[in-house]
Amino acid sequence: MVLFELIIGLLFVGALFALLADRIGVPYPALLALVGTIVALVPNVPVVQLDPELALTLFVAPTLLDAAYDASPRDLRRNLASVLSLAVVMVLLTVGAVALTARALVPDMGWAAAIALGAIVAPPDASAATAVLRKLQPPHKLLVVLEGESLFNDATSLLIYRVAVAAAVTGAFSGWSVLPTLLLTCGGGVAAGWALARLYILFTSRIEDTGVNVLMQFIGTFGVWMLAERVGISAILTVVAYAMTLAWRLAGRMNARRRIASYAVWEVAVLVLNVLAFVLIGLQLRGIVSRVHDHEWSTFAWCAAAVCATVILVRIAWLMVHGKGSQGAILASWCGMRGIVTLAAALALPPGFPHRDLIVFSAYCVVLCTLILQGMTLRPLMHRLRLTDDGSVEREIHLARAETARAALRALENQQTPSAELLRSEYQARLTAGESKEPIETLERPDESLAGLQQRAVQAQREALTDLRARQVIGDDALHVVEEEIDLLDLTADPRVRPTIRA
Repeated sequence: MVLFELIIGLLFVGALFALLADRIGVPYPALLALVGTIVALVPNVPVVQLDPELALTLFVAPTLLDAAYDASPRDLRRNLASVLSLAVVMVLLTVGAVALTARALVPDMGWAAAIALGAIVAPPDASAATAVLRKLQPPHKLLVVLEGESLFNDATSLLIYRVAVAAAVTGAFSGWSVLPTLLLTCGGGVAAGWALARLYILFTSRIEDTGVNVLMQFIGTFGVWMLAERVGISAILTVVAYAMTLAWRLAGRMNARRRIASYAVWEVAVLVLNVLAFVLIGLQLRGIVSRVHDHEWSTFAWCAAAVCATVILVRIAWLMVHGKGSQGAILASWCGMRGIVTLAAALALPPGFPHRDLIVFSAYCVVLCTLILQGMTLRPLMHRLRLTDDGSVEREIHLARAETARAALRALENQQTPSAELLRSEYQARLTAGESKEPIETLERPDESLAGLQQRAVQAQREALTDLRARQVIGDDALHVVEEEIDLLDLTADPRVRPTIRA
């Protein structure tokens, strides 16, 4: 009961910190890192040991799906070289540099444990950076590359992590098995994610209840992850492929009530999981503090500081070389905040793992240092570099608004009723606004007889929008903006959400 009360209290603190982070313009995980540190220093706090197999499933699967669902396959393909440079090459460089650093400072740490430490701290959590950057409107390409990095660097680092952990625990390692394993786990993960998404849509397409539908989304996400783990393919790539396939196939097919409810629930779930991850790592650190002797603290401190410096400097060096010192490369080099994946991987280390306390302590220090140092200085750096949005997404949004308005007008062209005339005037205004790039002012429609015509117009707009995405005229960023606007129009035509007037 004490632990439950503690978690509820810290969830409340986490909610307050999330509001504060939004006000001051820093990633909310930066403030959650401070919460975890405070938890570790509070006396008499219970020590919690999380099931290692549960840690990655609980924390990574839903947050990864949430990010992958919003990703734009078209934009990722166009920037694939830059994404792979960060998600594969830089991860490998970071793992190697951290392993060498750890071995130099702690000679009795085996190579497997040192590589496991490198794999834990290698993947940045770009969502923390993009949460700040989106409000500052940097070039769209930069956001695409950072978001793509966060989707695929986890697969690289966690594959290395699993091989290293297995080698450290069993004492056996076969170099010849790595390449076939890599091909099987990656290729099999993508194929399985695509197939499982289609099966999910087939079996849930008739579920109308919003609550059950959202629950099935979580069950499907955890089920896909656990199935991938059980058969030995990459759970990360399976979930990424699963999410992208769902986003592609469900566009235009999910009604507004279900989509809005789903987005709201997932946003809350990701926040709760972030808070819980930092709380649990804080509770683990409390146990480490009680076990480490005074003479060992210097080793822990030097190792943690050296690993922090290594992950920051490797990213800066690689991006300065690969990006040729451009302003975009400078900003991207400072977007290396570590987050929930690093915490989950550290929590997933089995009890008795060689140098486990040192690895968990170093990993948390990397998260804390990067979130606070980089997260709180990202906005000033962005202003200093004076990078501006290229306007590509905004242009696609205006194009999508105009094309969907034309589709709605075509759906209403044979209707000569007063209701149809009112709707035509509204969509003509929307078309004019889309072509002139002016803000949209929606007319009020108090007449319930408009509902049927509005539903027809909404369906026509959804079909036009998905067609634009299918022809790669627009990307997913523009699609989600206009899709939300169509959802709001859809809700006004839904008799189940009519306002009730009370006496």
